[in-house]
Amino acid sequence: MSTQRKLPPGAREVVLPNGQKRIEMVIDLGPDPATGRRRQSRRRFRTATEARDAYAEIRSTVRAGTHVRRSRETLAQAAAAWLAGKRNLKASTRAGYEHALEPVLAAYGAMPVQRLTKRHIDDLVTALAEGMPLPDGRRRRPWTGRTVSLLLFVLGKVLDDLMRQGQLVRNVATLVERPRHRPAERDTWTVEEVRAFLAVAKADRLHVAWLLALYGLRRGEIAGLRWADVDLNGTTGTLKVVATRLAINGRVITDDPKSEHGRRTLPLTAALAEAFRERHRAQAAERIAVGPAYAESGLIVVDEAGNPLRPERLTDRFGGLARQAGVRQIRLHDARHTCGTLMHLAGEPAAAISAWLGHSSPAFTMRTYVHSQTGALNNAAATLDRVFEQ
Repeated sequence: MSTQRKLPPGAREVVLPNGQKRIEMVIDLGPDPATGRRRQSRRRFRTATEARDAYAEIRSTVRAGTHVRRSRETLAQAAAAWLAGKRNLKASTRAGYEHALEPVLAAYGAMPVQRLTKRHIDDLVTALAEGMPLPDGRRRRPWTGRTVSLLLFVLGKVLDDLMRQGQLVRNVATLVERPRHRPAERDTWTVEEVRAFLAVAKADRLHVAWLLALYGLRRGEIAGLRWADVDLNGTTGTLKVVATRLAINGRVITDDPKSEHGRRTLPLTAALAEAFRERHRAQAAERIAVGPAYAESGLIVVDEAGNPLRPERLTDRFGGLARQAGVRQIRLHDARHTCGTLMHLAGEPAAAISAWLGHSSPAFTMRTYVHSQTGALNNAAATLDRVFEQ
């Protein structure tokens, strides 16, 4: 039987410029699902057996609708295309996705995405968990399980998109076991600690910012609050959370609140209303002292010359005031957790706390932002004592 009769349909012998013989095969792949145009695959093989095996495999995957045409697109190119298509992503979310992808793109960005395997990702996850080596011999701080899980989530989204386009057979990121993640215990202040902190913070020129933090606002919401968002008419007044100022990759941007539920109007306490009035009077005096050079940003949290403060400056100043007050060191964001916890311990309904903090779900609020405190546990023990004594 001649070699020609052994070849699959669409195959023929060819002679390369160096004189070597190859089997060249052109096979119809059917219409492109995206464009409707006819697709063909042209490949070369060393032997007729290789060509027949490839023909059988390709025809099988074409009939099953799972055939993927070979592509040289790299992982970096695929990730960039996926991010470019996410036109409605918030700037902070986009920056978070880009940061999550950094190590996988550094390791495999130049690799054709079709060659990426589960083993590649497993090796990277292990290296991240142990702390990847730096050029100077030191090691990076190990990534937490939560951060690694975010990497796998975003990478999985990129690969899912390629699967939907018919460029990948499977999403290998979904095959990787997610690392265990135990949420860090949040420290929250007791009522006594809050009062001790505020006694010191009252003398600070940004006293209103620290009240807002314990009022439950996020750091970016405090930094982005404008005088136009505060209504001091009436007995107390209201404030509207409509913007957030965030530091992203060293650059400060103003964005919409974290979610639609984050856009909210809250009534002011008497103490907060008075703090706003004090800051307004002080800012007017600073404006006169500086003169025409005063920066008119419309923001509440500014320096003496009217320049907006970077959000991270608030974190630093909060820590310094906590040390002066002699209370436990907690993160600025934990003041928000303190707000939710104290409202809960005071008997406020979960739905009201959730709306106050700008969450979409009371269940999320109770699971993430409400914590027990030693005093509350002591009260619970006293309750059991009363029960057992009867």
